[in-house]
Amino acid sequence: MSRKITYFLYILRTSSNTLYIGQTNNLANRLKEHNNKSDKSAKYLKYFKSFCVVYTEQYSTRKEAMQREIQLKKWSRAKKEALVAGNQIHLKKL
Repeated sequence: MSRKITYFLYILRTSSNTLYIGQTNNLANRLKEHNNKSDKSAKYLKYFKSFCVVYTEQYSTRKEAMQREIQLKKWSRAKKEALVAGNQIHLKKL
């Protein structure tokens, strides 16, 4: 019996208070790559001292996670912050 793979959309807040959006099927491993600033780490994150996970969503397919990543990357900073804060009312206004 095969194990069902879950895909994660995640938002990180860097030590400079910027937001980074990514997706993966192994969140713990991906965060370790980013933390270790490995070759597989996002180039963008290598410039920051640290980061923390501020938001995640789960999807059953990589396609769904990638589509959501693309959607969020087009959003304004204010809209992303409303999503991270869980402020649905403000999110709808934006």
